[in-house]
This record gives sequence, C-alpha cells and structure tokens, in this order.
Amino acid sequence: MQRFLFPRWVNRFLLVLLAAAVGGGLFAGAMGGLATDPETLNIGYKPTQPVPFSHAMHAGQLKMDCRYCHNTVFEAAHAAVPPTATCINCHSPADIQGVTALSAVRADSEKLDPIHESWETGKSVAWKRIHNLPEFVYFNHAAHVNSGVSCKSCHGRVDQMEVVYQHEPLSMAWCIECHRNPDPHLRPIEEVTNLGWQPPEGWDQEAFAKEQRETLNINPQVHCAVCHR
Repeated sequence: MQRFLFPRWVNRFLLVLLAAAVGGGLFAGAMGGLATDPETLNIGYKPTQPVPFSHAMHAGQLKMDCRYCHNTVFEAAHAAVPPTATCINCHSPADIQGVTALSAVRADSEKLDPIHESWETGKSVAWKRIHNLPEFVYFNHAAHVNSGVSCKSCHGRVDQMEVVYQHEPLSMAWCIECHRNPDPHLRPIEEVTNLGWQPPEGWDQEAFAKEQRETLNINPQVHCAVCHR
C-alpha cells in the first residue's frame, strides 16, 4: 500500500491557520477588553476632571436645574457639555484692577484657573466623558426626557455626587430591560430634572404610567435597529 504524503503547500497553510488562530484570539481579547472598559461599562467609573466641579453643591445645595448647563437635553440627542461661557456667567475672572466683567463667585480660586484660561484663549476645557456609549450605539436624550424618563434613571442622584461617577452599567441588557418595562421609570415631565422627586401620597404609578404611555404614544422597541442604526 502506497503511503499518502501531503503536498508541501500544506505546511504554509498550517502556518496561516496558526496565525489566524493567534490573531483571532488577540482580536477577541481586545474586543472583550474594550467592551468592558471602565469608560463604557463599569459602574463607579470616576475620572478626575480638569476642574473639580461639585454637582452636590451646584445641583444639590444650590438647586441649579440640570438644563442650565446641559441645555440641549430636551431638544437634541446629546446632552451638551456646557461651554466655558456658561461657567463664566458665575465665575468671571478678575482683571488686574480686581474688577470682574460678570458675576464674581470665587474669582480668585486657583481651582478655576482652567476655566479662566479657556475663557482667555478660546480653547475648550478638556472635560472627560463619564457616560460614554460605544460608537455603534445610538441614544437620544430628548426622546427619553420628553417621555418622562428622569435623568436619575440613568445617571443616579447626581445632585448628591461631589464627583460624578457612572451609576448604571449602560449595558445592552440593562437598556432592553427598561424598554420592555419602562413604567417604573416614568414620571411627570416637569419633574424629570428634579432628581429628588418623590410621588405624592396615594400615587398610583401603574395607572399614571398607563395614561402617560397612551398620551405620549410611548411604546419602546427592542429590535436591533432601535439602537444600532
């Protein structure tokens, strides 16, 4: 019986298979690492910002509405990062005579130097994004807040955070769970930015959610094209 011999090109093919296996493993590891990166998924992600802005003081103690800084949240898909001009409305720098052009709240604070430098140079402050969805995920802030979903549902009690951190996982499963049953997250639209809002005594959440969904035609979908466009 004649012995069968594989052709010589099989040796090169085995090398290609080995390279593909190693490359596939590296790719899978890289994708897995990116998918679980703190900037996209991990609860508790809390980067150090260039300016130590306290939401607990501004939104909590001073009761500033979220929309003062994030003024596009009811009209656009993205909640705008406040421009330097918004900060300067309260924290205007003092000139050499000690005079401020606008409001002079802590005008001499060294912590505000990046804001004042941004104002003078026109270069944006390098704020670090905390809630950072992957590029292949579409999320519309306006669609949610105009339906009565509070900022609190996704961001937590920001008005109690000295340093803002990621409060929820922002995973696909987490989003789908809310789309399948949004009723617990619905509240009167005028209370969406009131993070400390509590239903009044005798409140019937089930009845309210049913009426709100019928009135505003709230019918969240769970098929892929909703978020992956």
